[in-house]
Amino acid sequence: MKKLQIFILTLLLLLSGCGKKEEGYSVDAVNQMAQSGAFSEELEELDGDIAFSLYRLADQGLEREDLTGCAVLRSAGATCEEGAVLVFSDDTQAGKALTALQDYIQGQIEANEDYRPGEIPKLENAYAAQQGNSVVLIVANDLQAAKEALN
Repeated sequence: MKKLQIFILTLLLLLSGCGKKEEGYSVDAVNQMAQSGAFSEELEELDGDIAFSLYRLADQGLEREDLTGCAVLRSAGATCEEGAVLVFSDDTQAGKALTALQDYIQGQIEANEDYRPGEIPKLENAYAAQQGNSVVLIVANDLQAAKEALN
């Protein structure tokens, strides 16, 4: 009987560790994107406070404390290229952030139509996605190389 109890307990422990757990994007992915040659210029690093403001996350009801981690590389102005991974406390907050990133991309398109028309195709092909409690934004010269660096 004791062996059966140990077996059942072991089985329960194994099953509890094998549940589907969706992993989020890694903040390391941003540096991997940069090293992949996806961007046409060297990008500058931004901190979480600037990223929170830049992407207007508060407009979606998020608080700065909800953003628990991030890595953002952004052009200093020559292009519209950038790569960002933002990590939140939960997937609901990440969903709100995804909406903010989509709004940000549309705003960038509108702001750059006359200023940098050559950048519009990059912005129109921008990649914004959610995975678990994180979101990613990619505006790159070589979008495919940046996406491959996510994996």
